[in-house]
Amino acid sequence: MKIGIIGAGKVGIALGHVLQNKGFAIVAVASRREESLDLARNYIPGKCLYTKNVSEVVREADVIAITTQDREINAVAQEIFRKADKLDRKLFFHTSGAHPATELSPLEQKGAILGSLHPLQTFPDVNSGIVALPRTYIFIEGDEKAIPVLDLLASTIGFKAVRIESKNKVLYHLSAVFMCNLLTALMHTGEGIANRIGIDLMPFFPIIETTLRNIETKGPLLSLTGPVVRGDAETVASHLEAIKGMEPQESVYRMLSLVALEMARERKTLKPEEMEKLESVLKSR
Repeated sequence: MKIGIIGAGKVGIALGHVLQNKGFAIVAVASRREESLDLARNYIPGKCLYTKNVSEVVREADVIAITTQDREINAVAQEIFRKADKLDRKLFFHTSGAHPATELSPLEQKGAILGSLHPLQTFPDVNSGIVALPRTYIFIEGDEKAIPVLDLLASTIGFKAVRIESKNKVLYHLSAVFMCNLLTALMHTGEGIANRIGIDLMPFFPIIETTLRNIETKGPLLSLTGPVVRGDAETVASHLEAIKGMEPQESVYRMLSLVALEMARERKTLKPEEMEKLESVLKSR
């Protein structure tokens, strides 16, 4: 199997590095930027073509990974479609979490097999991605002919390959955004409050780590602690008074506390009157 990579960003380089170290032949890497190709040379060395011409990758490889940003995937597919005579038996897959394999649909007209392979992981840089991949779930979908190859690649790259239906990609990606990107935004919001009294993030890491371990073992519902699940409306009211007019902190606090209130309702930890009082406090302005 000869593998080519179009898009020498953090994801593409990390995947290429891992696959090469596992014995797969990475034969070509394409990027518009010379500095990205230089980075690829460092992580994916050896007999590999580094080029700015995507057609060269298509010519050299049997399996082509399109690891560009989401908004560029279809444009790359259109470019390959215009320049290629035929693509029989070549497998193309992209690494978007939000889009199905049909983002590459122009290539199907010339005989290509289509798929998508998305590591459920965050890639702030190449090194952290490489370190994280062995414990990462890899979600795959696409043509039936693509699945065996994608399953092999995903199982090699990460912890486990998981098949997902194409129609569910958007909700899958949305859930990942909540649990990764918006978690980071939430930490930033909390950091803004702590900074006002001269505290940085460091003292909070032990409680964050313990919370994540609890969620891993017991799930979010049973891991919830704090004033809402205890029915402590007075503390909640004092929090709202302290952040009155502070945005986005106040709005985030109200909305997430209402989610916590629904979790308390599901757990049946509060009396009806406690629920009503908390809801009244959280919805008052």
